[in-house]
Amino acid sequence: MVRADQLLVARGLAASRARARELIEAGAVRARIGGCEQVLRKASTELADDTPLSVAEGAGLRYASRGGLKLAGALARAGVDARGLVCLDLGQSTGGFTDCLLQAGALRVVGVDVGHGQLREQLRRDPRVQVFEGVNVRALAPATLGAAFPPAGFDLVVADLSFISLAHALAPALALARPGARLIALVKPQFEVGPGGVGRDGIVRDPALYEDVRHRICDAAAAAGWTVDDWFESPIRGGDGNREFLLCARK
Repeated sequence: MVRADQLLVARGLAASRARARELIEAGAVRARIGGCEQVLRKASTELADDTPLSVAEGAGLRYASRGGLKLAGALARAGVDARGLVCLDLGQSTGGFTDCLLQAGALRVVGVDVGHGQLREQLRRDPRVQVFEGVNVRALAPATLGAAFPPAGFDLVVADLSFISLAHALAPALALARPGARLIALVKPQFEVGPGGVGRDGIVRDPALYEDVRHRICDAAAAAGWTVDDWFESPIRGGDGNREFLLCARK
């Protein structure tokens, strides 16, 4: 028996386990089990080595991850035209936000992530992309980026952070943004409410906690020097089923 995400990679249906998980979470993978075809819902599902698998044509391929879809919707709602912009992507990971920005016409994207080796190779090789790995966003400063930091600051800052509150990134992001720059940040309540607000299944279910997160993040943004323009729920839930929100602001 083998995990579904591992089997997808072994069959060449996904470039990495992270990519396989994204496809599964998007409902794009079907398996024939016991003579019946069914949609896989969990990357950890154990399958026989010879289980027939299929991936929906074009599924999840528009961007490097589902995050790109979330950002695309936010760009449209905020009226942000990324064409010709120099952008900073905080929490770059596999590159969903970066991919979205490039497809929207961004001139250049500088990505920062505390991890290593997560960015899709196609994006890593793109001359418009500069990658800084092993960098904690809380310690991020212009000097960290060296020549990659634009003299006037970034035109657009986007963020998709995990295992850290967005509040920690707001002041560093402001210091890297030019006057008038825009900020679009994904807010994941499960990383904002603390262990006591998350159920055993990893889901935040108390509606009052969502409102508390909104107030705290918007207040933190204002305290850092951002002007908050909008806050709205993402139509696409997190891969774990959590509701997620987007903060739009300007410097």
